[in-house]
Amino acid sequence: MMMYIFLGYLFVEVLISVQTAGQLGGIGTFLEIIFSAVAGILLLRNFKTTMLESLRAVSNNCITMKEFQELNIFALLGAILLILPGILSDLVGVLMQFSVFSALIMSRLNKGSDECKPNKGEDNVIDVEIVSHDNRLK
Repeated sequence: MMMYIFLGYLFVEVLISVQTAGQLGGIGTFLEIIFSAVAGILLLRNFKTTMLESLRAVSNNCITMKEFQELNIFALLGAILLILPGILSDLVGVLMQFSVFSALIMSRLNKGSDECKPNKGEDNVIDVEIVSHDNRLK
């Protein structure tokens, strides 16, 4: 089954790449491949920072652990797809990067709200002062 999916993807990749290369020309296609590979390498080098931001969002209860995993998997796979030559892989890689970017922006916007404050375990504490009134007659 996976072999058929891979062959289908490869077929569509070749069709799109040939059509785009025909429109861009040889030098344009070469520059697109180099540009997307450099962008993918830069994203991989910046992956540590992206992951740390996502980790902070998890620790501040802005995103769930599942969202953390999805954000980082998409960022990593998107960067790798940008490094691989091919127009379709570049388009999918860029889309994966934008989904990560928008999710991080949403988590940053939510950090200002009360939902994203660190939970220190003192949310259920009621501060009480005990005042004793002596009603006995003197």
